[in-house]
Amino acid sequence: MKYLALIVPLLFLALFVYALIKRVKLYDCFTDGIKEAIPLLCSLFPYLAAMLMLSELFEASGLAAKLTSFLAPAFRFLGIPPEIAKLVLLKPFSGSGSTALLSEIFSTYGADSYIARCACVAYGSSETVFYISAVYFAGTKRKNLAKPIVIALFSNFCAVIFGCFLCRFI
Repeated sequence: MKYLALIVPLLFLALFVYALIKRVKLYDCFTDGIKEAIPLLCSLFPYLAAMLMLSELFEASGLAAKLTSFLAPAFRFLGIPPEIAKLVLLKPFSGSGSTALLSEIFSTYGADSYIARCACVAYGSSETVFYISAVYFAGTKRKNLAKPIVIALFSNFCAVIFGCFLCRFI
């Protein structure tokens, strides 16, 4: 493990040595890259702010709890433990919120339980779809996000169903 911590510093050192050999002005290239990043950040910020506010409102309004209790029988039918329904619903919106929820599931049911294994699979097999969509599509001119988001959400859900199915045998 000690050697793994050296990988990033060694990569930076190798990059600097390579730049010196090629006679590249590192500081100028770095500042040019930063100048190009500022407009991207300005175009990305409104999407990220909206996504973060909506995910917080989804949780604070109680809609997440109501939706979880409403969908629990359907999740049970599909093989997803109802105890992780909230995690399955929250993960596409918030990575940090779902990490906290995963930790709560561990403390409630134990890290080696079937529910915790399913929660780990649900957490690991899905992505923060709305955050990723905001980042990827902020720089594009085409803003029709409905189809990619629906496909990503459906794929995440199928991965959770299949993962929970596999957890029954592990």
